[in-house]
Amino acid sequence: QVQLVESGGGLVQAGGSLRLSCAASGHTFTVYAVAWFRQAPGKEREFVAAIRWTGSSTRYADSVKGRFTISRDNAKNTVNVQMNSLQPEDTAVYYCATSPDYIGNSSYRYNYWGQGTQVTVSS
Repeated sequence: QVQLVESGGGLVQAGGSLRLSCAASGHTFTVYAVAWFRQAPGKEREFVAAIRWTGSSTRYADSVKGRFTISRDNAKNTVNVQMNSLQPEDTAVYYCATSPDYIGNSSYRYNYWGQGTQVTVSS
């Protein structure tokens, strides 16, 4: 079993930046792929970015490409997402999740989830 805790959310003005972290404990975190999803009020959860356990493969939603960067530090059991040029449409609760190796956008393929961290971008 893997426990995930997100942090780093907050309130930022449009054009600003935030860095979210996903800290893992429990089973060996380093063998898992990790993804970030987000869910805005009244909307479905959507894929943001993912990274394989080696860090060599990443994937991004079109809406965040060029603005968000996902990275991982297996020594610290953390996965981070640097979010730049934030816009009001990025406002959502952000979740991290793990899968054995999948880095696609289907949420059902991810088996462990954190509780989420709120990101609010004001215009």
